[in-house]
Amino acid sequence: MNQSASLIAFVRAVEAGSFSAAARNAGTTPSAISKSIARLETELNAKLFRRSTRMLGLTPEGQAFFERVAPLLRAIDDSADALRHTGGARGHLRVSMPSDLGRLLLPRIHSVFLSDHPDVELDLTLLDHHVDVIREAYDVIFRVGSLLDSDLKSRTLAQLDMALVASPAFLGEWGTPTSIEALRALPFVRYQFNGRTLPIVFADGETLVPRGRIGLDSGFGLRGAALGGMGVAYLMKCTVQQDLDSGALVQVLADHPLPSLAIHSLHAFGTLTPIRIRLFADFVQQELQRLGGQ
Repeated sequence: MNQSASLIAFVRAVEAGSFSAAARNAGTTPSAISKSIARLETELNAKLFRRSTRMLGLTPEGQAFFERVAPLLRAIDDSADALRHTGGARGHLRVSMPSDLGRLLLPRIHSVFLSDHPDVELDLTLLDHHVDVIREAYDVIFRVGSLLDSDLKSRTLAQLDMALVASPAFLGEWGTPTSIEALRALPFVRYQFNGRTLPIVFADGETLVPRGRIGLDSGFGLRGAALGGMGVAYLMKCTVQQDLDSGALVQVLADHPLPSLAIHSLHAFGTLTPIRIRLFADFVQQELQRLGGQ
């Protein structure tokens, strides 16, 4: 079909929720959007929208058509965007990152990155478990630790210091450990990955399997539990630095070093990385370095 303008108008109207909003975004008029979609409906011999004075809704045929066409147009946009070496980020950006890191970065994502790139719309998922980049349609994800073999394009952004922390009230009740053996006797809030409690490995190779009645699957939950005096937690130090500075948390066994963990960005665009992804990864890297990452 020789209907590229009509296809774009259709997808933008669905995404914006109305012809008038799509027209504002495209710098045209609602009438022009409406006429483009009417031409598309004539060519398809199908109604794509249910129109009323209050709302704009897709017909079943319109929904099926949108689900097929929107990814194609987005792929075209991404391909063109990847060839741009200058200019600002733009378009829709779907991101997943660890929960407590997202909590830490969110204020500056809003005040700095989105302020610098007003044409970006960001969907941020804060999860510690692994997501399927392709099946769940993420543009870029951030992971901490070693990477499994993958076809995804990865980039190491920083090395993050780790820390064992607990609340002063907890240490007042249980005592402050001075050795790893003493630490083993304390209850932890355990980090669980895929239902399994992960061990803690010290820089000298000694391993500790945390024990405790509470297991959590997010750094956000671990920090909250540690602040609540529920146990010792193993966390990225940058995510609890303010708590350490304020005295809300205390670092445990600070003289027993822990290996730093790498944080990576991963995406499925191969070598043609859209500029919005490059710029967002650059921003995250700069923020991590500002927070003490190496």
